Amino acid sequence: MALGTRVWSAGKLLLLGGALLATFVAFAAASMRVALWAREVQVPDLTDRSASEASAIVSESGLTLRVDEARRPDARIDAGRVVAQDPAPGSTARRQRGVRVWLSAGARAATIPSLTGETERAAQLRLAQDGLEPAAVALISTDAYPPDVVVAQDPRPQTAGSRVTLLVNRESQAVGYVMPDLIGVSADRAAVVLRGHGFRVAVVGSTPYAGVSPGIVVRQTPQAGFQIVPGEPIAIEVTR
Repeated sequence: MALGTRVWSAGKLLLLGGALLATFVAFAAASMRVALWAREVQVPDLTDRSASEASAIVSESGLTLRVDEARRPDARIDAGRVVAQDPAPGSTARRQRGVRVWLSAGARAATIPSLTGETERAAQLRLAQDGLEPAAVALISTDAYPPDVVVAQDPRPQTAGSRVTLLVNRESQAVGYVMPDLIGVSADRAAVVLRGHGFRVAVVGSTPYAGVSPGIVVRQTPQAGFQIVPGEPIAIEVTR
């Protein structure tokens, strides 16, 4: 066989081999994309489903269900049915991933627990477990209580409500006290606590405020965060 013929045959073999290799690589890449796509599913909407219904739905999608122990009050969704989920409906997830859901506690009126004497962190955790909103925090600094302990709360324990304001003790400082944030707090209860620590509290005005019950602080002097010492006057304006 002539040298030119042998070279031509070898070239054709190389071209054929290269084409086969390229085809294999393309096929492998396409197969990998299909395999990855096949492992991804769209997260279904489980809102207003019972736990058993939600479990069956996610199982059909190749997912698993995790029901959170904490229930959330919701006036629109009956107790025992899904009120929230993670991941969100319509998002993409890998098969076998867990979908976490929270069940509704129904349209119940939450009862405010007793938080006085607990640490601020423990009080916040208790509110979250009871399905209540995170507490607003006003600060006071005194040696009469341990640091980071709830000194007073509003509303009072065992009353209906959804949000609580806590008066929390911070470590006392040599210059005196830190003026707490009284906005939104019952003026009567704030005055009792502050007068008990030697401050002079006076209501200097009242303002009508739609949707807010009477006797709630809407303005204060000094402002929250200022350093104050016992004996100083504190002026507040309330709703009427």
